Amino acid sequence: MAFKTDLEAIILAALQDAPLHGYGIVRSIRAESEGLLKLGEGQLYPILHRMEDEGLVAGDWEMQDGKPPRKRYVLTDLGRQALEIHRTKWQEFSEAVTRVMSARARKEVPEGA
Repeated sequence: MAFKTDLEAIILAALQDAPLHGYGIVRSIRAESEGLLKLGEGQLYPILHRMEDEGLVAGDWEMQDGKPPRKRYVLTDLGRQALEIHRTKWQEFSEAVTRVMSARARKEVPEGA
């Protein structure tokens, strides 16, 4: 099964509307999942760096007054295409799991109930 953990898809989805820095990505994922998905920096940055190397995201440095600069990430066209592929595959996977889970539930219902 391909969807044990697909952090790349989740990160791409977090970046679909606007550029975000790492902490913004973490907050977005946590907020959109209502706290169920918690991504740590140790997980996030290696994936972001790989995605940047692959051309899925682009990073630029944002200067801040009195604070160190921080890197913001934005989806590239290739990243948007990858997100759509992930969405399609997730939909297919999700529907298959729902069918299997529903079949089990139907079989467990006692006759006459």
